[in-house]
Amino acid sequence: MKWLMVAIIVGSTVLADLLQSFEMKRHTVAVEDLRPGRVAGMLASLARRVPLVVAVFFMAVSFFAFMKLLSVADLSFAVPVTAASVALETVLARVILKEKVTALRWAGALSVACGVALLAM
Repeated sequence: MKWLMVAIIVGSTVLADLLQSFEMKRHTVAVEDLRPGRVAGMLASLARRVPLVVAVFFMAVSFFAFMKLLSVADLSFAVPVTAASVALETVLARVILKEKVTALRWAGALSVACGVALLAM
């Protein structure tokens, strides 16, 4: 049960972050939109962007799966193991989003992956 929750958390977190990044690179939010009189319009505009709405859905899935994971596993297990999303997101950012990933970032992602592997033992 706990590994199923981990998979759901990691998968939904990765999907949410990829969708957010993809959509925000396509359509940025201007600083002027953050002024008090324009926030409602900006939020309405964001709500019409399907990838962002889907990203919010996946964030909610991740949140509730994390709550369930905490009911069956210790926090000292749950937080580090769900960091697997960092390693997976680094790979997918390079492959899908065509981002430049430096050697230092690859080393960090590999370190996280090794830590998650240690927790799995």
